[in-house]
Amino acid sequence: MATTARLSLVTLGVSDLSRATAFYTTLGFERSSVSVEGDVTFFRMAGSVLALYSRERLADDAGMQPHGSGFRGVALAMDLDSEDQVDQAFEQWASAGASIMKVPEHATWGGYTGYVADLDGHLWELAFNPGFTFTPDGRVDLPA
Repeated sequence: MATTARLSLVTLGVSDLSRATAFYTTLGFERSSVSVEGDVTFFRMAGSVLALYSRERLADDAGMQPHGSGFRGVALAMDLDSEDQVDQAFEQWASAGASIMKVPEHATWGGYTGYVADLDGHLWELAFNPGFTFTPDGRVDLPA
């Protein structure tokens, strides 16, 4: 039997769990009651979960060194319903303390996109893609 392709959970290794939890809460992310104070924070998202966990403990769990530098080769993305929503999201992220990495601009593929970094440098693309539609529960509905 083939494995079902899905992304269930994204865990971000953070330097200060309380600070990171407050940052994402400020952005309106909804914290789950299964979070463990001082250990791990879970946020419910449309179709998946965002987890915050100590960077050192996450690296140890994966059998890796906790500190590297430079571009990590990964960006998370939040697709929004319009260019105006992208601009509003950028203002909200910046007000919460995110770093603006690339201001929103029209992309060659027809969308509108830019990048922010959270308090630990994790990249988030905030974008409007006119080719994407959303299911009633907020998930991206890609064509087959």
